[in-house]
Amino acid sequence: LRVKSQLAYGTSIKMDFRRMPKVPPGMTSLARVLLGAAGAGYIAYNGLFNVQGGNKAVVFSRYSGVKPQIYGEGTHFCVPWLERPQIFDVRTRPKKLRSISGTKDLQMVDIEMRVLYKPNSTRLPLIWSRFGTDYDDRILPSIISETLKAAIAQFDAAQLITKREEVSKLVRRNLTERAARDFHILIEDVAITHLSFGREYTKAIEDKQVAQQEAERAKFLVQRALQEKKAMVIQAQGEARAAELIGHSLEKDSSYLELKRLEAAKEIANNVARSNNQVYLTSDSLLLNLLDDTTSTLKSKK
Repeated sequence: LRVKSQLAYGTSIKMDFRRMPKVPPGMTSLARVLLGAAGAGYIAYNGLFNVQGGNKAVVFSRYSGVKPQIYGEGTHFCVPWLERPQIFDVRTRPKKLRSISGTKDLQMVDIEMRVLYKPNSTRLPLIWSRFGTDYDDRILPSIISETLKAAIAQFDAAQLITKREEVSKLVRRNLTERAARDFHILIEDVAITHLSFGREYTKAIEDKQVAQQEAERAKFLVQRALQEKKAMVIQAQGEARAAELIGHSLEKDSSYLELKRLEAAKEIANNVARSNNQVYLTSDSLLLNLLDDTTSTLKSKK
């Protein structure tokens, strides 16, 4: 077979296909094997998907849309190009939101709340169709803020501190009911992590606390003064009674007076002994004249 080809400038080339080398018979089979292996590899790479622990998958089909079937953990098959899997994390996750709300007594409060949530795994196809994969960013901030403000408005500013747990329970009940009913989101826990009031209200609370502490201190001082007064009265009565008893005792016997003289003499002697100066005193000056008959002196005075 000869082919004559006309080229530019009027030149021509003659080609003889009989002289071209023939393809060996084994090369055709090898090409088919390689082509089949490439197709199998493409299908295995694009047609298999893995669902990790704590996740679930939903498949979107170009022909029918989002399929209602939910795929659990493990390896699954989908048709390449025609189907596309979407992985959802169904584990519990935290969501924080900060909001400024008004209380029942018209005080502004800055409150931060932490919510633990997860999607309803049986409603994943509906969640994907209606809200998309970022359903939590689209839905939770608005409903948390609305539910929180509605709950805060039922309490006074002081009750937010004393009834903090009750406020959390109310927010959790309302938020759980609405999120599960309208958006298929399960709320597991709600906690108030931060709570602060306006500057004026905070200063008023501080002034009130200072006034209460000063009142308690004044009350304590009054009570202490009354106790000291009672103690002084009791002490004076005791001293008067002691003096009376001592007087009656001296009228009958001077032994008590002799005992006091011995104690005074002992104390003077100790002081003189510890002194570095030389002192020359009579025994009468030192109260050491113990041989003096005090009893007779007392009787002579009578």
